[in-house]
Amino acid sequence: MPLKVDTITKAYVRDTGVFADIFNYYIYGGRKVILPEQLTERDSTKIALPYGADGAVIPVQKFRDVQKLYSEMTDGKMDYILYGAENQSEVHYAMAVKNNLYDALEYAGQVEEAAKSHRKEMKRKKEQGESFAGEDGKRPGAGEFLSGFWAEDKLIPSITVTIFFGSEEWDGPLSLFDMMDISDPDVLACMDNYHVRLIAPARMTDEEIMKFQSSLREVLLFIKYSKDSENLSRILKVNEKRFREVERRAADVIEAVTNSGIRYDESKEAVDVCQAIQEIRKESESKGRLMQAQESARKLYEMGIDTERIAQVVGYALETVTEWLGLEL
Repeated sequence: MPLKVDTITKAYVRDTGVFADIFNYYIYGGRKVILPEQLTERDSTKIALPYGADGAVIPVQKFRDVQKLYSEMTDGKMDYILYGAENQSEVHYAMAVKNNLYDALEYAGQVEEAAKSHRKEMKRKKEQGESFAGEDGKRPGAGEFLSGFWAEDKLIPSITVTIFFGSEEWDGPLSLFDMMDISDPDVLACMDNYHVRLIAPARMTDEEIMKFQSSLREVLLFIKYSKDSENLSRILKVNEKRFREVERRAADVIEAVTNSGIRYDESKEAVDVCQAIQEIRKESESKGRLMQAQESARKLYEMGIDTERIAQVVGYALETVTEWLGLEL
């Protein structure tokens, strides 16, 4: 992903309103279940220490685009879920492995954090002469000491969604099995698949995109039809009210991803995308007419027609025409 696009899309998705909208769409079909105030920013750096083939400890470091912790009080207890978003402007053909690794590193990190917590507590109890037994009077078993993860410990679920900021079809694999060439059902039955949870405009109907509540709706609609002038005009007209008041950071994403030439006052919080597109088209038409006039002037001059007559035919001043032709008055 180009640096500028990567930076702009990451900052945009990091917004809690947009982030919540992504997972409300993917998990709840657009229902407003996850609220922005229930999300807390997490360090997107993931470090784990899996064992290498020779028994050595190999540090692995990966950087998620955006990750947030969701917390909600349910039935008198707090529930937690980790949500991660990966932004792509190009198709990633190993996305299933990439996201699977992120989730695996997340769980490995949680196990390590649990082990650290238990070691710290056991050290405290030893120093104070207390028993290692828990509140239920049970001491940790050999397996618990070995793993550092107690039987009653629980992992926080980690869900990763990929947002493809591209107008083309995503033709990459959408699961680990898609990346393999195994037809033996007995072998497949022994393996766990991993699916890419993907949001990609070209794969979605307009009705599906309309389920988004944030400005991501306009971003995805515009990207989907950015190379289709007729349908772009249609969606701008159908959704005119919202497209006339697009928040600036969403307009930044649209411009960075599509290179549509949208210009706007960066000091303003809202952008009239409809007007910006109209201005681009008028400018394009004006340039087209100018180029056509210049080409006509050259052809007429080659036919031996005098410059005054050429100026009259193409509708431009004599000085302008002679300049086009590289002549002097």
